[in-house]
Amino acid sequence: MNSPEYHESHLYKVRHSAAHIMAEAVLEKFPEGKVAIGPPIENGFYYDFELPRSLTEDDLAEIEDRMRELIREKQSFVREELDAAAAQELFAAQPYKLELIADLLVTDPETTFSIYRSGAFVDLCRGPHVENSREISPQAVKLMSVAGAYWRGDEKRPMLQRIYGTAWESPKELRKHLHWLKEVKKRDHRKIITQMDLISFHEEAGPGMAYWHPKGALMRKTVEDFWRDRHIEGGYDFVYTPHIGKAWLWETSGHLDFYREGMYAPMDVDGQDYYLKPMNCPFHILIYKSSLRSYRDLPLRWAELGTVYRYEKSGVLHGLLRVRGFTQDDAHIFCTPDQIEDEILRVLKFSLSLLRAFGFEDIQAYLATRPEKAVGEPARWEQAQASLLRAIQAEGIAYELDEGGGAFYGPKIDLKVKDALGRYWQLTTIQFDFNLPERFDMTFAGEDGHAHRPYMVHRALLGSLERFFGILVEHYGGAFPVWLAPEQARLIPIADRHIEYARQVEEQLRQAHVRAKTDASSSRMGAKIRQAKVNDKIPYMLVVGDREAEEGTVAVRLRSGKQLGAITVEEFIAHAQQAIQERAIE
Repeated sequence: MNSPEYHESHLYKVRHSAAHIMAEAVLEKFPEGKVAIGPPIENGFYYDFELPRSLTEDDLAEIEDRMRELIREKQSFVREELDAAAAQELFAAQPYKLELIADLLVTDPETTFSIYRSGAFVDLCRGPHVENSREISPQAVKLMSVAGAYWRGDEKRPMLQRIYGTAWESPKELRKHLHWLKEVKKRDHRKIITQMDLISFHEEAGPGMAYWHPKGALMRKTVEDFWRDRHIEGGYDFVYTPHIGKAWLWETSGHLDFYREGMYAPMDVDGQDYYLKPMNCPFHILIYKSSLRSYRDLPLRWAELGTVYRYEKSGVLHGLLRVRGFTQDDAHIFCTPDQIEDEILRVLKFSLSLLRAFGFEDIQAYLATRPEKAVGEPARWEQAQASLLRAIQAEGIAYELDEGGGAFYGPKIDLKVKDALGRYWQLTTIQFDFNLPERFDMTFAGEDGHAHRPYMVHRALLGSLERFFGILVEHYGGAFPVWLAPEQARLIPIADRHIEYARQVEEQLRQAHVRAKTDASSSRMGAKIRQAKVNDKIPYMLVVGDREAEEGTVAVRLRSGKQLGAITVEEFIAHAQQAIQERAIE
């Protein structure tokens, strides 16, 4: 939705114009208010204000009603251009606008300023807008929430009130969007991981750190075991590296120059500064440099589930999706220039197969190319970019070109997956690096006997286990496929006298590597079934009573509502094992 096509669309103009109408309504209510910025965003718009008091839900409802009245007034949106003096005079009572004007004048002292007027409101604005508010449907606009936002994202600057709204081209589209938001809220991983007793966070011990409970840890083990097995099949070797390193390591890698704000403060060890690692790559390079390498040794594919630590501001932390300590499913490939083409295609195929195994079929690729400022020879960039592009084309996946969007140290492919609610999430990154091999003076002995630079590729498939887990929770709404579910079967005894038989079956299932638990609570059977199906989202519910205990069977109910009826324990084990082995999505 933030594509160039969106910015040129009528919907973008509708939202931009609705934002101005909202600001007009706010300033009517609070004439002394100060206005900051207010752009359209994906699915809506926002505006930041400095107001004399905090807004309430009643205020939002009142502002929304006034917006509809202003829209019906058929206001025109009129663009003007002013010189600096006129712009400063116009916004003399608006300090945030004056700051923006001053910043633009530093860049270009001769610049002129575009403004838009609509009704009683005027703002610095490049547009575009609708010509007249009659193009906005009053019943397709809604204010959603208020949040705090630091001016220019700087926690040392004033805290403003940000009003979020949404606007659509018809009431039907608005209703559809509001229904979608309900689904998003229902699938919020923060709610589900608590409800299902998977993971918790503890602010008192340090924000942004995930605590994996037994069921969450079991699911994580399942993901990690699958990841490791697939990497062994894919020709990777595993490495393990420390969590801290001396300052010189991060000085050599460039992290202290380019990434210091994202790193935790150093700790003094024997009079030297040590840092928690924000990345795994320098450690993998040290392993590479621990012995002389020949062209005969390459390629080397080294993978690590490496936990890293990055300082994120508290305001951007968001459950599992934005944390301060996380485990990357990291790997680095070291190869010769002649090997790079095959290696890129290999890693892309590997990435796609892994993502599809987790149920993601709609995958979009983004190819980011050489920026203006870049390290490495242009010829190497061209070869690297061509290798990435040919790999994408060979796999036949949709892609977009991000001209100049690569990092200064190399081009990359990003893969985004589409979830059950139509949202795209970036997971895989395949990143060339011409910088670190130079900084660490990495070499290999070529066939000619001379030293050559290896190609280095950073590669993370799932991104991080924490974030990937959060995405999985929201994609499936907690109703995981059988092979991923932390609890695959729930034994539900009808009466207390059936608990013993239920536990016997539970043990049989456990020995057959089917994860099962017995509900020995005093609740009624119907309540037990609802708990297993609705709250715990267990794939299989196995009801046992007198007949089942006597005949050695279980009455199988599926999470979907389907019933398999009474089958022997052995038949159920075979059924469950097949679903697990095939990694059936449902």
